[in-house]
Amino acid sequence: MSDGGVSQAGYPMAKATANADLITLWLHDKSPNSRRGYQRDVRQFLMVIGDLPLSEVTLNDLQAFSNALGARGYKVSTISRKLAAVKSLLTFGHRVGVLRVNVGSLVKLPKGKEKLAERILSQSQVRAMIELTKNLRDLVLIRFLYATGARVSEVCVLKWRDVQELSEGRAQVSLLGKGGKTRVVVFSAEMWELLRQLRGGAGLNAPLFKSRKQGGHLDPSQVNRIVRKAAERAGLEAKVSPHWLRHSHASHSLERGAPLQLVKESLGHSHIAMTERYLHARPDESSALYLGV
Repeated sequence: MSDGGVSQAGYPMAKATANADLITLWLHDKSPNSRRGYQRDVRQFLMVIGDLPLSEVTLNDLQAFSNALGARGYKVSTISRKLAAVKSLLTFGHRVGVLRVNVGSLVKLPKGKEKLAERILSQSQVRAMIELTKNLRDLVLIRFLYATGARVSEVCVLKWRDVQELSEGRAQVSLLGKGGKTRVVVFSAEMWELLRQLRGGAGLNAPLFKSRKQGGHLDPSQVNRIVRKAAERAGLEAKVSPHWLRHSHASHSLERGAPLQLVKESLGHSHIAMTERYLHARPDESSALYLGV
């Protein structure tokens, strides 16, 4: 294969006669949650460029999009995310040979203040969220999110068949992560016993976490509400999301001596650098501690 996704015969690896065709190809293998987010971000870009085909997009158009987002008051982190979505689309289009050049490669994502440290709960805060939650399903959900470090999108599709008991009372869960990659996370016997209490007589194909109103799986918005209310009961002022429990899982496990590579694999990070961020987010020491003030 030559660069740009063109076959040896000189033909593109995919066909797309309109912007919508290329976007559909790009979104095909992404999770439903990712598709919704990417669609929102790319839709905003299309509003800026109008009827212009993606094959004719220039650096000027991408900079105009960035400026428009800034003028609308978006945070730097949000602008960076939206630009990253457009860059991903253009990179994909170039890779499969639909776009002759990858203009997105010229765009550097703006960097704002690193807020990871602000989104890591203390161990006592997590305990308070768990201890003050009396509803069994919500209690097990919060503990499970923290114990496994799973993403909301991963938890909301789990069935009982995805969980298997191991030796010594422990159990494991198979999680379908980003890019369709499956990973297995082992958790404690105590967590498994709570899950068994929650299950009752549910069959293998029943949702692990069931919506009482709809009867099917909990959706991400419901999980967000459950976690936010638990944080409020624990007296936390910040708007805590389920992802904070994932951050806390990573930080706390590293603090307690878990190997960096193991945490990377448990979280499903594609690069070790993503996991290393947690080492720097909550440092144990700094030069400030050596001063006499």
